[in-house]
This record gives sequence, structure tokens and C-alpha cells, in this order.
Amino acid sequence: MPRVKLYEHSAKTIISKALPLPYRGIRIDENTDLKKLVASLPKNKTYVVKVDQGVKKRMKNGLVVLNISPAEIPAALKKLKLKKFDNFLVEEFLPHKPNEEKYFSLERQRDGIVASVSDKGGIDIEDNPDSIKTFILEPKNYSALEKLTGLSPDMLQKIRQTFDELCFSFLEINPLVVKNETPYFLDLAATVDSAGEFFVSGTWGEKDIVAMALKTTEEKTVKILKDNSPAALSLAVINPNGSIFLLLSGGGASLVVADEVANLGAANELANYGEYSGNPSEEETYLYTLEIISLLKKSRAKRKILIIGGGVANFTDVRATFRGIIRALEKNKITLQKMSTKIFVRRGGPGQTEGLASMQKFLNDNNFDGGVYGPELPLQKIVELALC
Repeated sequence: MPRVKLYEHSAKTIISKALPLPYRGIRIDENTDLKKLVASLPKNKTYVVKVDQGVKKRMKNGLVVLNISPAEIPAALKKLKLKKFDNFLVEEFLPHKPNEEKYFSLERQRDGIVASVSDKGGIDIEDNPDSIKTFILEPKNYSALEKLTGLSPDMLQKIRQTFDELCFSFLEINPLVVKNETPYFLDLAATVDSAGEFFVSGTWGEKDIVAMALKTTEEKTVKILKDNSPAALSLAVINPNGSIFLLLSGGGASLVVADEVANLGAANELANYGEYSGNPSEEETYLYTLEIISLLKKSRAKRKILIIGGGVANFTDVRATFRGIIRALEKNKITLQKMSTKIFVRRGGPGQTEGLASMQKFLNDNNFDGGVYGPELPLQKIVELALC
């Protein structure tokens, strides 16, 4: 049956109640009275504000604000709303050391509930894959799990029972911090089996499930691509009639470029937000680029700007991804030329010399205005050049 994501606030509320553990997170949406909220919070505590819409890698993508006072919460929310999110979570900030962060996840598989754990949790867990150990979540493994996570056998049994009885299919806590035998789930992601709603007696329901409303054909197509690829592919249409279109590798690049567009006073011209990363193939990049170009062609804006950007890749093959992008541009070049589309490129990483040269040749051969740059040009600068 389909797995669906729960809002983090909902998942933490449900799990904390079942274990039981104290939890005082606050869900923020368009109906929240911010003045009343800020007034109700203790002034001697600091808080975390984050997007709560089932988005991955929030910390790395600038979608989490840490350790701020109650008075700073409205400004933090305003900045996050500029990225077109509308559901947020406010929690008390828990001071802790990086070496206290653990990784803990559960997934329902054929062999049972599989626990993946590491004593090197946090946002860089993907850089430490060898630290992750897997166990079937059953009593004989509780002692080994306790050593790695700090979760007592009693707590592990309660988590297992909650996971099973409430039809969870996946649960990830990262980071998990345990202080004085009390676990704190600082960041939590969860999916449930949608068919299980009938069996959980109202514990979770439609109001707890992340709404994944895809407005356009292009967004739906990219979702299909993502669902059938190990790469990270995402697309959110912000303004269908925008003039600035982003084709960016990596969520960090998306954040920097989108922020710079807003800083230069052109936020209302931004057409889309999203990324292709995780070393997509040439074909995947080609298909992804076709969807961005489709949006560009449909826009009624008078000017059309395409920014092809990214940081310095660690392992994504710039040469291969650029071959895919150039194929898509070549297929649509006549229409793009008629629209006087300007194309600006900034990228670095493996294969950058060949990739950038190929892109420059395409622009030159087809008389496109714009420019091609390597990592010597700051990412923000490409936005300035594109908008000047």
C-alpha cells in the first residue's frame, strides 16, 4: 500500500504520546496568530524554526533556523515563506555537543522491522556510511542498539510497539540525543501505510499527512522521474509567468541563487525552485531539463532568463549532466532563440573543463546571450550578471 509522509509535528506528537515523552512543539500555518504565539513563549528560552513539509536535507538547504529568541521567530518565518513554504514547526532549542548526536531509523521490510543506527549522527551522516549498523529490531539485539544509541531496552521495546501498532513504514530520527536517559528527537521523518488509517483509531489521519499538491504537468513529470531514480530531482513552480528559470544542481545552490534573486528585488520574477543532484545520469538530466524548458516556453513574461548553476560537485559528473542539458537546449533552441532567452552558466566539479567548454560552444554556435563560468565566479555573481 502507498507510503505517505507525516508532518514532523504530527509524527513527534503521536510518538511522544505513545512512549510517553514530553513534547511541546508548535505547528505554524497560515491560521497561526504569531503575536499571540510569541507572547506566550518564555523569554529565557531559545527556539528552532523549520519547514515542516516532508522536505529532505532541510539543514543543508537553509530551511532550519537555530537558537533564536521568541522575538526573532516572525522574521525567521518570513524568510522561510519567501521560499514558498507554508507549514512550519517551532520547538525549544536543545543545547548539545556534536558528539552527542546519534542516528536511528526503522524500516518495515520483509524480514521484519530493520533498525539502522550510528553513533555519528547529524547532517553529515551520509559522509559516514560505514558507521551505520543494521539490526532486526527484536529483544536479542536491544543491548547492541543501546550501546550505539543510548536508548534503553525498555524504550526500544516501546518504540517497536508504537511503530508496529500505528502502521509506520519508516521512521528516521537524526539527530537523536539522549540526556540523562531521556531521548530527544531533534529531527524526525516518518511515513505510514495509508491503508492503516482504518486500524489506528484516529491516531493519525488526513490532517497529519503532508499535502503533496502538484500543480503542473512539469512538477508531476519530475516527481515520476524522482520516484524512479536514485538521484535527487525536485521541482516546485513558484510563478508560472516568471522570467527567471533555475536549472540548479544541489539544494545548497538552489538556496543561494533563490536568495540572491530576492536580494536583488526580483523575487516576483522567480519561476521555479528545485534541484537535480545525487549524480543523475545524462538521460535523467536531459528529461529534467526538458521540464524546465517547458515551463519557460509557457511563461507569458517578456524576458526569459535561464540560470544553469551549482556549486563545486564532489562526485556528480559535470560533463555527463551538461551533455543532457545541451541535448534538451538543442531540441528547443529555435523556440528559445525566438524568445531571446539569455543563458547563464556557473558550475564546477569532475569533468568541469569539458562540460563548460561544451556549454560555451553551444551558446556561441547558436548566438545565445549569456555567459559560462567555472567556480572562480561566486555563485551569487551569476545572478547579478543574469539580471543586469
